[in-house]
Amino acid sequence: MVSATTDTEQAVATIFNSAIAAAAIGASWELGFLDELRDKKEVDAVEFAARKNLDRSSMQGVVTALAIVDVVKRVQDKVVAGRLLEEAYRTKSLFHWLTLGSGELFARMQYVLRNENRTGAFYRRDPVAIAYACRDINCQHFDPAFWTAMDRLGFEFHQVVDLGSGSGERLMQLLERYPGATGIGIDLAGPATDVAAVEARRRGFGDRLKFVEGDVHEISCRDDEYAHVDLLTCFMMGHDFWPRDNCVNTLQRLRKAFPSVRRFLLGDATRILLDDPQSKHAVTESNVPVFTLGFELGHAMMGVHLPTIEDWEGVFAEGGWYCVHSHLIKSLSLSVVFELEPL
Repeated sequence: MVSATTDTEQAVATIFNSAIAAAAIGASWELGFLDELRDKKEVDAVEFAARKNLDRSSMQGVVTALAIVDVVKRVQDKVVAGRLLEEAYRTKSLFHWLTLGSGELFARMQYVLRNENRTGAFYRRDPVAIAYACRDINCQHFDPAFWTAMDRLGFEFHQVVDLGSGSGERLMQLLERYPGATGIGIDLAGPATDVAAVEARRRGFGDRLKFVEGDVHEISCRDDEYAHVDLLTCFMMGHDFWPRDNCVNTLQRLRKAFPSVRRFLLGDATRILLDDPQSKHAVTESNVPVFTLGFELGHAMMGVHLPTIEDWEGVFAEGGWYCVHSHLIKSLSLSVVFELEPL
């Protein structure tokens, strides 16, 4: 019989090891290990480390972390898929967002929780890593609803602006699908816009697409640049509009800054766990889905108010917009894509 002490010791060891495995999932994805394993069905970790110029012992440790949580298995000198590989791969960018993009934030939890420290730039995250993760998060979770909303436009757009454009992938996909359109990406993170601009040039968009560093909260009408924008998009940053009064002001500002816009596609994750969300979609501590806790706690530490879906629905009219349709996304905590039109 296994003693109660052994049970609790192993349970706590599982918590500890899972924390390491979470970082290993994000890192092994960025290094290409997870993709190679899925493509080839088996990988020699030693050969992989040598070919990628990675430290051999560290790579073996990463594989061990993945094996402990059943993402991979060892078969002699090869690594093969474990029971959880496909689900871990589907959510790989969420682990990357948490441990690599937001790693420094969570590593300084004891600092950012102290009120005396919560002034000025009291936390740091890696904007390039966040953009890298969000590119895949958009692809895996938001894109099906986004392209459905695009199919419902009912008009041919000519110029699109993406707020919080990150890696720029959404804009590049749009311009590839609609060769007569042009686009502008706006993001507060200068390093992310630099990376996006390099990628846009590499893919041959030329003067059809540009990226600018800017704060969406302070955006204003630029006669030449914004006057003819007819499509506006914003994904995974709408929560930065809040709290409520700020959100209403930002929505009104966007309405004025883009006077010709005909549709605004706004997508984001919503609050369903912390601070007693008054939402029909709320969850309890016994059934928290992947991403929810990291997303909500991380933003609480950053001092960002996360709205519920009902909170969003309560600001559109006052902000100058009408919600035509909502697409619920349950694979990423609880997320939504709103189709908005100007009032």
